[in-house]
Amino acid sequence: MKKLLQACRTFNKERDWDQFHTAENLAKSISIEAGELLECFQWSSDYDREALLEELGDVTIYCVMLADLLSVDLEENGLAKLAKAAQKYPVEKARGKSTKYDKL
Repeated sequence: MKKLLQACRTFNKERDWDQFHTAENLAKSISIEAGELLECFQWSSDYDREALLEELGDVTIYCVMLADLLSVDLEENGLAKLAKAAQKYPVEKARGKSTKYDKL
């Protein structure tokens, strides 16, 4: 992630785009791009891999940029979230089920 973060910083600095990257704008961009990612599956579970990778890349970049702006370590944050999920979804209750934690 460090290489991607540095590449994002350089890309935006060269274009003087940081001025547009508020937390609100980046959060909106994540949502918009996630919608475009979902569009890859709109009418069928078959998908165009190239289009999917383009949209996944956009979502990833905006998430990295928002985390950077808010001084959030994405790896730490993700690991902390998985630890919380492990508490809510213990293996012995959740294995093979898609049931929400409060219904297990």
